[in-house]
Amino acid sequence: MTHNHFGSQFTIVGAGPYGLSVASHLRSAGIEARIFGKPMDFWGTQMPKGMLLRSPWSGSNLSDPKQLFTLDRYEMALGSALNRRVPLADFVRYGQWFQRQAVPDLDQRNVASIERSGDGYRVRLDDGETYYSQNVVVAGGIGSFANRPAQFGSLPAELCSHASDRVNSDLGRFAGKRVAVIGAGQTATESAALLHESGADVEVVMRQPQLRWLHTRPLIEWLMDSPLYPFKAPGKIGPIGLNWLLEHPALFTLPSRETQEKMAYRAIRPAASGWLKARTQQVTFTTGRHVVAAEERGGKVHLTLDNGAERTADHVLLGTGYKIDIKRYAFLGGDLLRQVHIANGFPVLNRGYESSMPGLYFVGAPAAHSFGPYMRFVAGAGYASKTLSSHVVRTQAKRVVRSYGERTAAADAR
Repeated sequence: MTHNHFGSQFTIVGAGPYGLSVASHLRSAGIEARIFGKPMDFWGTQMPKGMLLRSPWSGSNLSDPKQLFTLDRYEMALGSALNRRVPLADFVRYGQWFQRQAVPDLDQRNVASIERSGDGYRVRLDDGETYYSQNVVVAGGIGSFANRPAQFGSLPAELCSHASDRVNSDLGRFAGKRVAVIGAGQTATESAALLHESGADVEVVMRQPQLRWLHTRPLIEWLMDSPLYPFKAPGKIGPIGLNWLLEHPALFTLPSRETQEKMAYRAIRPAASGWLKARTQQVTFTTGRHVVAAEERGGKVHLTLDNGAERTADHVLLGTGYKIDIKRYAFLGGDLLRQVHIANGFPVLNRGYESSMPGLYFVGAPAAHSFGPYMRFVAGAGYASKTLSSHVVRTQAKRVVRSYGERTAAADAR
């Protein structure tokens, strides 16, 4: 086996909520880590302006070990109150503030490639610099995983785009246009609201028989926030009871895979926040239908639905979510990926977020197969960071003990 001179103990790829949180926890544990990426880039450039977070205030914190850099602390530092529904712009600024406080030496270059090399990894940056790292944490987010259904594949980019495409950060470009939004979840519904408020004529087409609204039962919301309620779930992901279980992945993953998948679907099935209801009164919702064909005709999009109905639109906006497939991370080399155990696009991870390749870790949405849907939300960053850093500390301690034992045995043999 080839041994390389390591330029870093840990390399973290990505500077979103998970990457920044992991860096903070590793460094607090005395572990050297380099982190790369533009802070909060996905949130700042691939989410629509004017969006509000679906996650509640309590579930929108990045994580540092001493909880010095929470949203509450950020609000105190600002000296002015913030909207408790957490506007996107405020969340991006909060994440950038967290970065300046907790990870001030963030390197804003991008990682171009990662390959296995000897007993570590060769990391090449976008400016050509190459160095070796003992371990790599992939915190690359979901930007690479936009789900684009095949029936829209022949449409040019100017007629069909995904809600996460950078060009859609300002939906005002569709003022006066007819836009068909595809999807039944938060992204589709909030995009429809923002499009309507920007002056577009909007129709939402969804497979679901009806649009589900979240958080429309004040009594239950009050109960979950009550100091007397013992099962606190700051992220509020899913119905009462199940949301607590999701935030304890060690328990959530005890049942069979089939049971986990049923619980996960119940918790994160397509739905929209109740506060969007009033903002979409003038939006047309076509439920229980889906598009079977889409083609360009005279500079517009012609859609055919499954019941034979037809629509014409100036643009199709895909609010169709994300499909995890780590092979779509451009920086992971094919030779490396072939050695990673993958299930339905997800890496299979141990209890410390480590993949089948020693020293290669994944956090965020790609960890959902092994830890449940909590990893798809900002709220999961704290659990992931604490668990990963604790695993690394324990692993290093075992290596020290093993190395000491080997040296002692060798000395005794002499």
